[in-house]
Amino acid sequence: MNLLTKAVLKRLPALGGQMGAADPTLWVKFFTPDGGWTWFAAEGSRDERTGEFTFWGYVVGVEAEWGRFTLADLRGVRGALGLPVERDLWFRPQPFSQLKP
Repeated sequence: MNLLTKAVLKRLPALGGQMGAADPTLWVKFFTPDGGWTWFAAEGSRDERTGEFTFWGYVVGVEAEWGRFTLADLRGVRGALGLPVERDLWFRPQPFSQLKP
């Protein structure tokens, strides 16, 4: 599955684009279909020097917290059955406050 499509890139704000927002918008959701991890991306940019794409968002795993993660991180993760991370095709952008636990 292509985790980072042109459509995702078009709507995803650059890193720092929602800085200071009281209720940042979550634009894309990634998850492990055979594990308990979910990543909600609020922002993302490609590093000019390294070419690596970095996201900032809300990560639900062992604990739930805001932080950075990279496209390479997502591509390297495997769940309990060895399945790769997927992008939730049905997820619709929403403010963080509307995220259901």
